[in-house]
Amino acid sequence: MGRDFIAINWGSSNFRAYLIDHTGVLRDAFAEPAGIGSLDRDGMAAQIERMVQRWPDAQPIYACGMVGSNVGWEEVAYAECPIGLDGLTANLHATHIAGRLMYIVPGLACRRERDGAPDIMRGEETELFGLMRAGRLPRDGIVALPGTHSKWVRMAGGRVMEFMTAMSGEIFDRLTAAGMLASIVAAPAVAGAAFTSGTRAGADRALGLGTQLFGVRAKVIRKDLTREDAASYLRGLLIGAEIADARMLYPMDDGQVVTLVGAAPVCALYAEALAGLNLRAVVVDAGDASAQGFAAIHSENGGASA
Repeated sequence: MGRDFIAINWGSSNFRAYLIDHTGVLRDAFAEPAGIGSLDRDGMAAQIERMVQRWPDAQPIYACGMVGSNVGWEEVAYAECPIGLDGLTANLHATHIAGRLMYIVPGLACRRERDGAPDIMRGEETELFGLMRAGRLPRDGIVALPGTHSKWVRMAGGRVMEFMTAMSGEIFDRLTAAGMLASIVAAPAVAGAAFTSGTRAGADRALGLGTQLFGVRAKVIRKDLTREDAASYLRGLLIGAEIADARMLYPMDDGQVVTLVGAAPVCALYAEALAGLNLRAVVVDAGDASAQGFAAIHSENGGASA
């Protein structure tokens, strides 16, 4: 019988660890605000030592996310798209931390066909292949992962062909936390008429986003928009512009389905925006996507053990 192994999604802000058995079943999990961004090398090793005390007999360890970046435990080169699960697993990087064998999952890099621009991701690739393993993602089509840095991924034949990243979430958070636009925001962003109006304005591209962003303040000052609706309009504006970028790179006919993966509240906003732009959305519960991805990688890796 195979033994349990450990998987870690180690991002800039958070540390999420999973204990998974040899059949891919999630047995235990925990999360802490112990991201790579807050730890030096000694701190990273100490974090692993604490985790191993919880699950002393499990091995090996797999890890994805910023742990493989230039500020992580060991920098791991991105694997190039197009790529499938076999290619991702073939690029695992073996290292040791706190005396334990750890396989770092490489992030993905692509150069998009339409605009020739490069893009990168770390961590989302494990979620994508996990959801595919669980039968919750299409093998072909467009998948969006809304969040702080949203990803739009073109899949074909079960492989990641290329992708686009948009900073809409971070821009919204920063603009509503400080600066001129923060002063006119009085309520959270929600779906509704103001959000839909902003979505259409962003998608129409009648003016550049920089001009339209200041326009939100002008609309409030001139009473074309209430302070209670300002955040909703602003969020819609950013998401609408993001969807327009995605449609430019990956032409989508009216009625095309986009699969959304992420937290329910933000996916609901994206679903509303897509509907207003004549696209359909299917929301997939990410759930244990990372754990499923690690289980697929471990299986493809031959159930490696130290």
